[in-house]
Amino acid sequence: MDIALLIKAAVMGVVEGLTEFLPISSTGHLILTATLLGWEGEKVKLFEVVIQTGAILAIVSLYFERLWQVVVGLPSDRSAQRFAANVLIGFLPAAVAGVLFIDVIKGVLFSPMVVAAGFIVGGFVILWAEHLQSRGEASEVDDVDHVRWTDALKVGLIQCTALVPGVSRSGATIIGAMLVGFNRKAATEFSFFLAIPMLFGAAAYDLYKNHHLLGADDLPLFGVGLVVSWLSAWVCVRWLLRFVGHHSFVPFAWYRIAFGLLILVTAYGGWVDWSA
Repeated sequence: MDIALLIKAAVMGVVEGLTEFLPISSTGHLILTATLLGWEGEKVKLFEVVIQTGAILAIVSLYFERLWQVVVGLPSDRSAQRFAANVLIGFLPAAVAGVLFIDVIKGVLFSPMVVAAGFIVGGFVILWAEHLQSRGEASEVDDVDHVRWTDALKVGLIQCTALVPGVSRSGATIIGAMLVGFNRKAATEFSFFLAIPMLFGAAAYDLYKNHHLLGADDLPLFGVGLVVSWLSAWVCVRWLLRFVGHHSFVPFAWYRIAFGLLILVTAYGGWVDWSA
């Protein structure tokens, strides 16, 4: 295996792990990173989806005890049943929309203007949500155990907007949850749990459709990306949980707006192909 390719896989893994759970769009950062590395092609697109699994394994490892209690308690524990049902309810809208419209999304929406708009509009939505949070207008749910099925459905419907490139799945679910009544910590943790079926499902779906692109010699490449993604996501999630306990998401909002402007500059300068 080419050492240079393994290094590229590790770099992409770091970017995926550090951006997957922040409200800044991991996809946009992976597109930019792949371009800077000169690494393109259908297999790279599949690689970008599959290494999301590594980031999800970080959530599973950090919340293993909680998740195991849910699994064990499903037959008889009402709180475990409610938790699992809420995750399923929040997961289904975007899952169904993704399966139905993925070809349209890939064929039509991956343009510089759409991606940039997703970043910039998302940044202003974060500023709005934080304004409401500072006025105490959006903080009824302070723990994921207190989520109602109607709350989960609302967040799930908002998560559908993340199918638009640049919006960010984490951004849509975290900020969407804040807008419907979650505090920052509860919104962040619910976003983590929604990511488990969503990203595992996306990886499985892409592997099923594109398994013909892979061979045995690709295992080291994908293995490096998965492991590095898991490690960097593990660090990022632990940091994010501490961060939201004392800070707002406003810095991420301004970062998104700046990144959106960067997309426009790089696209119209011909430096990055955002249709990738």
